[in-house]
Amino acid sequence: MYTFQYEQVTSLPQATSLISEGGQALAGGQTMLAAMKQRLMAPQRLVDLSRVKDLVGIEVYGESVLIKAMTTHQTVEHSALVQEKIPSLALLAGGIGDRQVRSLGTIGGSVANNDPAACYPAALLALGATVITTKREIAADDFFLGMYATALEEGELITAVRFPVPNLSGYAKFKQPASRFALVGVYVAQTTSGVKVAVTGAGNGVFRHSELERVLTQSYKPESVDSVQIDPSQLNSDIHASALYRANLISVQTKEAVRQSLLKD
Repeated sequence: MYTFQYEQVTSLPQATSLISEGGQALAGGQTMLAAMKQRLMAPQRLVDLSRVKDLVGIEVYGESVLIKAMTTHQTVEHSALVQEKIPSLALLAGGIGDRQVRSLGTIGGSVANNDPAACYPAALLALGATVITTKREIAADDFFLGMYATALEEGELITAVRFPVPNLSGYAKFKQPASRFALVGVYVAQTTSGVKVAVTGAGNGVFRHSELERVLTQSYKPESVDSVQIDPSQLNSDIHASALYRANLISVQTKEAVRQSLLKD
């Protein structure tokens, strides 16, 4: 690697102070450390958040579940509260990477990084979640701005994510076998106001699919998906899958997510 300053903080005020001075927040490090090793990132000052206890935990917040930013994927996966209120979110967390990644990676780090094939962004969009930061609250629809881009401002730190509890929800992911990121992942959530469908892994960032939302709001069953033609023109093609293949996977994974949600009714 190269020389950099390492700061391990124990409080949120310490963290925000150092980050406002140009420090780079280090959450679970599952993306950042790999990027640093490849010289794709060169932060001069790392602010390690792993000992900030105020950033860890899961609790009920009204009709929502609030997950603090430094809560690991493994903790979300095994949380009795998440399993009861939003079982599809626990399922999603349990399918991220491998055991080591899940024991170190955090929800806040994943959301802030906004990898175009990450799982959590799809959950945030479909569930209508709110990202809570040191400065404000940001609706998920306004937070994700494209590949690795978010609405976070310089010096702004995610402290928690608040997930409204849906009537039904499901997540289905077709994994890229080497990385275990989503080749295509689809999160479906039904609420009293309708259905939201969020897709990850297929494009240059997570996105909602309005036509799938429309047909599933009208009739919430897997067969409804068959009436929607998925346009491959805006989807990714790479060595792993063509845009046409990803378009087909969106249909397949949406139907599977709906099936899962109905099984948990």
